[in-house]
Amino acid sequence: MLRHVGRHGVPRCGTTALLKRANPHRPYASVTNIDNYPQLGENLHGFTLKEKKHVPELHLTALQLEHDKTGAEYLHVAREDKNNVFAINFKTNPVDRTGLPHILEHVTLCGSEKFPVRDPFFKMMPRSLANFMNAFTSSDYTSYPFATTNAQDFRNLASVYLDATLHPLLKRTDFLQEGWRLGPEDPRAPATDQNTIFKGVVYNEMKGQMSDASYLYYIRFREHMFPELENSGGDPEKMTDLSYEKLVNFSREHYHPSNAKIFTYGNMPLAEHLQQVDEALSTFTRTGKDSDLKGPIDLSDGPISYDVSGPLDTMQPPDRQTKSSVSWLGCQTSDIVENFSLSIMLSLLMSGYGSPLYQGLIESGLGTNFSPNSGYDSSAKLGILSIGLDGMKEEHATDLKNTIQSILREKAHEAFQPHKIEGYMHQLEIALKHKTANFGMGMLEKTIPGWFNGISPMEGLAWNDIVNAFKDRLAEGNLFEGFMQKYLLNDKCMQFTMRPSESYNSELETQEQQRRARILEREVQQAGDAEKAFSKLGKQELELLEEQETAQDSNLETLPTLHVKDIPKEKERKPVQWGEIGSSKVLWRETDTNGITYFQAKHIFEGLPSELRLLLPLFTESLMRLGTRKMSVGDLEAEILLKTGGISVSPFTAPSPIDDSAFTEGLMFDGYALDRNVPAMFDLLRNVLLDVDFSAPHAGPAILELLESKTSGALDSVSESGHHFAVAAAAAALSARGQNQEQLSGLSQIESTARMLQSARDNTENLQAIIENLKLIQAFAVSNSPFLSMRTVCEPSAVATNEKLIQDFLQSLPHASAVRNTNFRAEQIPGSAFSRNTFFNLPFQVSYTGTCLQTAAYASPDKAPLRILGQLLTHNFLHPEVREKGGAYGASGSASPISSLFTMASYRDPNPRNSLLTFRKAGAWARDRSWTERELEESKLSIFQGIDAPTSVSSDGSKEFMYGITQEMDQQMRERLLSVTKEDVQRVAQQYLVEPKAEDVSTAILGEKKPWLDEDKIWSVKSINVSA
Repeated sequence: MLRHVGRHGVPRCGTTALLKRANPHRPYASVTNIDNYPQLGENLHGFTLKEKKHVPELHLTALQLEHDKTGAEYLHVAREDKNNVFAINFKTNPVDRTGLPHILEHVTLCGSEKFPVRDPFFKMMPRSLANFMNAFTSSDYTSYPFATTNAQDFRNLASVYLDATLHPLLKRTDFLQEGWRLGPEDPRAPATDQNTIFKGVVYNEMKGQMSDASYLYYIRFREHMFPELENSGGDPEKMTDLSYEKLVNFSREHYHPSNAKIFTYGNMPLAEHLQQVDEALSTFTRTGKDSDLKGPIDLSDGPISYDVSGPLDTMQPPDRQTKSSVSWLGCQTSDIVENFSLSIMLSLLMSGYGSPLYQGLIESGLGTNFSPNSGYDSSAKLGILSIGLDGMKEEHATDLKNTIQSILREKAHEAFQPHKIEGYMHQLEIALKHKTANFGMGMLEKTIPGWFNGISPMEGLAWNDIVNAFKDRLAEGNLFEGFMQKYLLNDKCMQFTMRPSESYNSELETQEQQRRARILEREVQQAGDAEKAFSKLGKQELELLEEQETAQDSNLETLPTLHVKDIPKEKERKPVQWGEIGSSKVLWRETDTNGITYFQAKHIFEGLPSELRLLLPLFTESLMRLGTRKMSVGDLEAEILLKTGGISVSPFTAPSPIDDSAFTEGLMFDGYALDRNVPAMFDLLRNVLLDVDFSAPHAGPAILELLESKTSGALDSVSESGHHFAVAAAAAALSARGQNQEQLSGLSQIESTARMLQSARDNTENLQAIIENLKLIQAFAVSNSPFLSMRTVCEPSAVATNEKLIQDFLQSLPHASAVRNTNFRAEQIPGSAFSRNTFFNLPFQVSYTGTCLQTAAYASPDKAPLRILGQLLTHNFLHPEVREKGGAYGASGSASPISSLFTMASYRDPNPRNSLLTFRKAGAWARDRSWTERELEESKLSIFQGIDAPTSVSSDGSKEFMYGITQEMDQQMRERLLSVTKEDVQRVAQQYLVEPKAEDVSTAILGEKKPWLDEDKIWSVKSINVSA
């Protein structure tokens, strides 16, 4: 997995959380009692304790150790949290753009000395109850983390991760599969000049990434800002230069304990962790570590400008596709307080519709969104402050620096008003109290970048000290004004611009063919003639195919595993109770919330016409964009920050657990606040829902700006999650609910938004028509009626007060108003009809596929075996066939845990036609396979990873509230899942996958149109139409 860390806005829970000092009299659990740990300098299982610190405001104790024999660094964060985290991390500065660290990350997980299993990483997924298991390559390090609540699972996974990274097999065939190779498109066909193509999982992943203009901009920016730090993910243009030998040498040099930083978190005993890790490390001796910290370019002689070309977005006007940003160097990130202060300063200047830079750069029409690199990046030894725009006209980019600095001089003081700063301080306070399920993973992600750049992880943990030091500096006056002069109002900067090129994608294809020709010519020279060269490539492909097929289940007995008996027969119940306030139902959950009240409401619509449904996302965004009759958008945002942890409004659709054809849709709104601020939260919700003035003079320009922003980068979002869009499009052809959901969040929503934007640009009367429809929605969006229901999670002591506040809130709402129709014609409405086989012609280098089948509702006895079937197919059929053999980055099968849909999908797929053939074979393959008890057990473990994953207290009762699935129904599902047999799996495979009704199957593909579409004669080819 590729990950780029860096851009930071307001610190969040698990990162910088803290304002108030913890109560010194609060009793802490023994796991965080600092006196229970060794003294500094003492040795424990081969490690020497270097530093320890108790952090009461985070309820944790941190210990930093060093492995005596190898010098490996170790950070343990002890906290009374059952969701324990482990990660082994290595410094991996990339030396070129071949993607060596990224490909090595993949190949490393393809087998090790102790576990000589093909792809033990994926084989461990169904043998574990881990709620997180992954690996990712960042700009200068590679991380292998997991999280689990089960102690034996922790030991199992740690043993696999340690052996995988320290003793990888690194077979040449794994390099060919995961990295790159040349071979026939059909691996069983003889290789010829016509059918030989580039293959490789990472190669195809990065072809997909390079189709994303936002990613491309960010990565090219990083290459220019950090010229010594090459693209760790890899550029397909250079990936074919990487040799297997170079990968092996890099692994031996960098994947060594002396170059490692190990992180553990949670309530499991540190001594047990250290003993296990020491056993893995002690076979090594100390060597040198990669301590080279790559810094940014020198900007002292700035300004410096760079221009590159990028792909053209077919969803946007060609003259509004320039991306440009201006970047300045910040402080040393080891200066924790100044680094923290700069992140707050840039958030004040950029975050929210009312911020000076948003209003001056985006509301003014200069651009449609902030550029992908905008914000404060503190991932390296020097921070980077970047301010930029997407959706610019080319001529406006030239003067961007002067425009930014002019806005800062004239308007920055508005962002630095005391009540706005206090709003951010309040966010830190509420983040301290908010109970999150992934605190440990958040701490890992915050700690590792700085740790690899010379920042002590212990210093970064002292949140109260950091915040108090910040407040002290703030009290001295002009803190942000001084920082602005020091860091932003000068010419020591770099401007980076990407201009669209109509020929960009075709040039990439030409370059790929030229590289292919060069490498084939080299192969011919080495082999002596073309026939021998192609014979060699064909033989290589067949050998890889044979290994993929014959070694699939080899040595599985070496892998550790949990068993079904490790899954609790009953899940912990969280008591809830329904009540009524007026005509509305309320679901109450009384529990310890650290003094926070969480509120959620849904208002059900009946008979909503498609043209208004397509407007719902714009409507909900408008509520947070326009301000109210009494408050500007800036004042509204400031009040939300000051009084709540956040409020939101969004459309929803929810399937029935009983009837697969039934569903509800409507509007959902929620918020949370400290108990003392709950009255203010309800006032804010009321104002947002009822008091937004769509007739105000600024409403039209603001809505046009929202349409611009929503359309800008929409194609990139499809490229990033194309399989989800493909599945949504396929589901839209099967049911009304699928169609409705697709209109809210699928390609139809993107198309509708683009068409509205073009229509509004063409004629102001068209914009006014959109506004009138938004007013129609506002008239029935919320009401005090039986169509409104609520869920509240709070302290028992807060129930009575909250009940009265809800009553007052309901009384302030209007009575029910019926949904009203408009005068649109059906053919004008995107998503009103989809074919059973739809191909969306989009400018992507790789494809995305989704096949949907209508199966059984949640309450059906068939739902449990269908869910097991999805896991069995993913791990035993789709992954080896579509990913390993086909070269797609990912493939999966799943039965929705709620709705009746069964889906099969591929992601960044070079051969979607073959993937669809695999999908069609899946049912018969599952029906005919003699499933073993071990395979059934693994699929059940996979299912329960999600079912039993820790959740935030804020989500308590949400499943019953949204879908009507009670804890009793959940328990019945649990029992059914645990009792599924192979006969059950074979039966549902035959019934739903082998013999589906024609009207119950649909497929969608996203990608560039290929000749085989015309050959198949079943496809409805669709382009995203932006014309109204």
